[in-house]
Amino acid sequence: MNKIVAVQDLGHKDYKETWDYQEALFNDVVDVKVKNRREGTHVETPNHFLYVEHPHVYTLGKSGDIDNLLVDEKVLAAKGATFYKINRGGDITYHGPGQIVGYPILDLDNFFTDIHKYLRFLEEMVILTLAEYGIKAERSEGETGVWLDVGTPFARKICAMGIRASRWVTMHGFALNVNADLGYFDMMIPCGIKGKAVTSLHVELGKKEVDVEEVKTKLLKHFATLFEAELVQEKAEA
Repeated sequence: MNKIVAVQDLGHKDYKETWDYQEALFNDVVDVKVKNRREGTHVETPNHFLYVEHPHVYTLGKSGDIDNLLVDEKVLAAKGATFYKINRGGDITYHGPGQIVGYPILDLDNFFTDIHKYLRFLEEMVILTLAEYGIKAERSEGETGVWLDVGTPFARKICAMGIRASRWVTMHGFALNVNADLGYFDMMIPCGIKGKAVTSLHVELGKKEVDVEEVKTKLLKHFATLFEAELVQEKAEA
């Protein structure tokens, strides 16, 4: 089993360009698996972890309800935002500046073949990272992602998650609000869940800005521990 994970930081990159890149990496992994099965070979499958920061964009998952986007395309355009229907699970979400988006493209045959466990590990990675900032984050039963003050009138989401998996290969991932402009969340019903707020790390810490690179490093540390992975930094493709 190949537990080496190639990490690339794509910087500030368009959503559609990143989605296409994800698809290419995902398809390459699946192709290796199909060829191994067809030809009886044992070529190792690669694993990837992409970091990216997107321009303002709203994405709607396969099972999502378009009514959870509360504005039309003209309003989105005026706000400099785009919209895509995509092939992950989950409902509507927002990505934008000040948010750490992570896309693990893993062959779970290299780790464990359990999608539920995979999602719980991604949540735990975020929970452990936030704990380093003195923030008690947790799961909310039946609602994927990471939350604060669950079970109170002040429950608020700080990290959204939505994935796609085929042949035990994953894509899409998580979006952690670090220095996010929360006003953009007002134009949708986040993840289709009414009546619950959204927050960002800088708001919770009472800071103007949090060091994003520091947060990325902490996330990768916990990812490597949880998945028993060896991380290798790769230069991002242009």
